Amino acid sequence: MEAVVNNNEGPVLPSKGKKRNWIYAKKPSGKLYNYRQWVGYGLLLFLFLAPFIKLNGNPFLMFNIVERKFSIFGNMFFPQDLHIFVFGMLIIMVGIVLFTAVFGRVWCGWTCPQTIFMELIFRRIEYLIEGDWTQQKKLNEGPNTDARAWKKLLKHTIFILISCFISNIFLAYIIGVDALLKIITEPINQHLGGFISIAIFTALFYAVFAHVREIVCTTICPYGRFQGVLLDDQSMSVAYNVERGEPRGKVNKKDEAKKGDCVDCGLCVHVCPTGIDIRNGVQLECVNCTACIDACDAVMEKIGKPKRLIGFYSLGEVEGKKDFQKSYTRQILYSSVLVVLTVVFLFLIFNRSEIDGSLLRATGSTYQTQPDGRVSNLYTIEVINKSGHPIPFELKASEAKYELKLVNKIDSLAKDGTAKMSFFLITDKNNISTYKTKTSIMILSEGKEMNTLKTTFICPPGANNKHYELGK
Repeated sequence: MEAVVNNNEGPVLPSKGKKRNWIYAKKPSGKLYNYRQWVGYGLLLFLFLAPFIKLNGNPFLMFNIVERKFSIFGNMFFPQDLHIFVFGMLIIMVGIVLFTAVFGRVWCGWTCPQTIFMELIFRRIEYLIEGDWTQQKKLNEGPNTDARAWKKLLKHTIFILISCFISNIFLAYIIGVDALLKIITEPINQHLGGFISIAIFTALFYAVFAHVREIVCTTICPYGRFQGVLLDDQSMSVAYNVERGEPRGKVNKKDEAKKGDCVDCGLCVHVCPTGIDIRNGVQLECVNCTACIDACDAVMEKIGKPKRLIGFYSLGEVEGKKDFQKSYTRQILYSSVLVVLTVVFLFLIFNRSEIDGSLLRATGSTYQTQPDGRVSNLYTIEVINKSGHPIPFELKASEAKYELKLVNKIDSLAKDGTAKMSFFLITDKNNISTYKTKTSIMILSEGKEMNTLKTTFICPPGANNKHYELGK
């Protein structure tokens, strides 16, 4: 269930069928928030520039699912490179497990696109136009005035324009910048599908950042529930130091009762973008954004108390386990696995062949007998250029006993181009000792071997054919 807050009495849960209580988050400030801005705006800069950066004539990053072409670090990948993507997915999964096991949900609060766009762009625009949380609440609950209408119109117009910009960037990652520029500059009727895609993504992003907001983190995103399986008493998480903070209460010199450091100011609740009270313990809705840490530290500094009443603590420390001892075994193990997978992934990326292909025997054929008595097999081959530039090539049998005879000759590949050819392998049947013989075809470019594709050669019974001599 979604946690919501009225910013006066702390978080409350809406009853079934009750209207959603809108969360008004106080504008955060502090050292950790400044660090988070550096991280967030750095990632935004990378996100916006990556599709436009080209290496070897290819986009720095592109994930063209439609045409099954992907570009990573300027290297083009095709369906034949599936094994490389398997390692890439393993790295992402292990990375998620590692960071969650060690730092809890820091990904959500510091690097997740949903949080970065929401907190560092859309919510900041809201602060600029409508003011801080109290002013926003007063505006929404107040009368319908012209000033309110103009503010809402301005805010949502900017939201739509930014959503449109994000949708274009998102589409650039899928179809490439060149194709996107054609959709933008050429008549709509020539790229109706692309225009509809931009409109749909714009509406989706606008709905998420203008209306759905924190529900993405608290309800829709599965990662919040997935993290519960990964956390243990060694995992770090944003938490409230109960032993130090309780019993909470206002600072009163006349009150002789012993109290904790928490003055119950409620600022940790007011700055929370998901509307929870961190003092109620570790919660599913917490995205570890650290806004409550900054807010609490500011209060502690004012009243002369040590900082980090709210801070990063292991779950074992939060739960007050007496026999708790900090261990780094799992972190070291996960990190080692992640390093190995990353090394293998980089090796596969930078050591793959510039020309790849698939070699198949011609459908429905076995062997043919030539007029001179020699035996031939017919093959089809499809070669793909992954070099990022036009490249010449030729085919050659890996063994001298075979003659390679092309049916259709193609001797060069365009950038990212493919070529389909048919050819015969021909040899004297006395050179063959078994019915099925393993052989291979080399793909050469300017005399350099670029790739080798394996296949089999089928030969009819002959004087040296042991397969038939044994009566098999």
